[in-house]
Amino acid sequence: MERPWLKFYEEGVPPHIDYPRIPLYQILDDTAKDFPDLDAVIFRGKRIRYGELAAWTRDLASGLHQIGLKKGDRVAIMLPNCPQYISVYYAILKLGGVVVNVNPMYVERELEFQLQDAGAQTIVAARDLLPRLEAVKGKTPLKTMILTDLDEHIRKEGSAGRRTDATPGILEYAELLKRGISQAPPILPVDPDDVALLQYTGGTTGFSKGAMLTHFNLVSDVVQCVSWNVGAERGKERMLAVLPFFHVYGMTVTMNEAIYLAATIILLPRFQVDDCLEAINAYRPTRFPGVPTMYIGLINHPRVKEYNISSIKVCSSGSAPLPIEALKRFEELTGGKISEGYGLTEASPVTHANPFSGKRKVGSIGLPRPDTDAKVVDLETGEKDLPPGEEGELCIRGPQVMKGYWNRPEETARTLRNGWLYTGDIAKMDEEGYFYIVDRKKDMIICGGYNVYPREVEEALYLNPKILEASVLGVPDPYRGETVKAFIVLKPGEKATAEEIIEFCRQNLARFKAPTQVEFRKELPKSHVGKVLRKVLREEEERKSSNRSN
Repeated sequence: MERPWLKFYEEGVPPHIDYPRIPLYQILDDTAKDFPDLDAVIFRGKRIRYGELAAWTRDLASGLHQIGLKKGDRVAIMLPNCPQYISVYYAILKLGGVVVNVNPMYVERELEFQLQDAGAQTIVAARDLLPRLEAVKGKTPLKTMILTDLDEHIRKEGSAGRRTDATPGILEYAELLKRGISQAPPILPVDPDDVALLQYTGGTTGFSKGAMLTHFNLVSDVVQCVSWNVGAERGKERMLAVLPFFHVYGMTVTMNEAIYLAATIILLPRFQVDDCLEAINAYRPTRFPGVPTMYIGLINHPRVKEYNISSIKVCSSGSAPLPIEALKRFEELTGGKISEGYGLTEASPVTHANPFSGKRKVGSIGLPRPDTDAKVVDLETGEKDLPPGEEGELCIRGPQVMKGYWNRPEETARTLRNGWLYTGDIAKMDEEGYFYIVDRKKDMIICGGYNVYPREVEEALYLNPKILEASVLGVPDPYRGETVKAFIVLKPGEKATAEEIIEFCRQNLARFKAPTQVEFRKELPKSHVGKVLRKVLREEEERKSSNRSN
């Protein structure tokens, strides 16, 4: 196919890459061998060298093997950003296991579904999540819970004495690490085409599905990301890691890319503006992958000019459009450059980005990455390639595209067709090969970089006995990009407040998915067959927004 975008690659970006056919965990082994004394992680003032990180990973792999982990077993990780996440992630992969990322904000209902669907019998989690785990254990395949504290590697004594093997089904991270020191882990053959990760996504229908990402998928995407970042020097970069690793964007572009580059990871467990500015000022990161809400939060901090944030040279922004004024302001403050891009879970995730040094088109998602083909097809059949300027569904083909959905062959067949990944996003391409996302074919809402699926929120709303009908959509939010708004019809005779509905949702959904706005109505707009017309609600909201701005 014709690739008009190739001539706009900046100097140094190859159109084709010979990808290493290695298991993903080897990038940590190689970096630890080449840079054993280099700081791998800085976390709450503690510095951890690559040699130490690799040793912990090896010992954890041995410990996991001793408690029965076998190749192909799915192991869930339910942790915020911390050193343990990194070591456990790579330890699971060393044994040929499959990582299942779980958002620590998930409530019992969400956690139960994901553990059941993945068939995960083991989970590594933060200690304060234990009540949630115990509540779902009997309803899921879960048998073993490995607990840790975020400051596990900061305290000298560890936590092995808190809870031990004497409690059935509960192990300590520190105890597992101690067990592993006694013997080396087995050397198991891991094929690059083996599944490394089940990353859950709503896909095109709103049902949560596990995208099967192989070692080769993930290695390929990392190598593509590094090749795009012209000028990156192995062993000399410092990565600000505030994107959550349990999200595919943070996992690939922050954690895996940093380890491939032998970069020092300046690790923050969550995004808080003050903490982020303090970390930038103290540790001088050169790279900062983020989402629009992060950049907007930093530039609007009342004391941002009191901090030295000029060390940042390269940023990538994804998950939602970045306002042009925010991009300009951040670049003025740092002297660095932001590259807006695009990706999706099913593609490990990055597929497009604006060049850092080449031609940048603000408002576009940029160009396809090396060895990545993209096209726009008609919405009716998905079989007709559309010319530049015409809008249709964005399709992608490349080495980073998933193997399929876990245990969902029909969904896989709908999404992967003739070697192409059908993204569900409506896009257009210009004459120079730059792509633009026009709309979402699916009604996904992006709140602060997190995906929220209306159907999931609606299902939670329908658990409320007072609600007769409900519909959900995303409305503009100056900070989060979008926020969730619920339209509610109460049952006859029932009364409720917006605050009551919001609190109910927070008890049944992660906080970021819960509505922040509620509108009560006597009825919802419907089609002649009774389907709620979310499009009509969206048009009404757009008119309201337009009237307010006028």
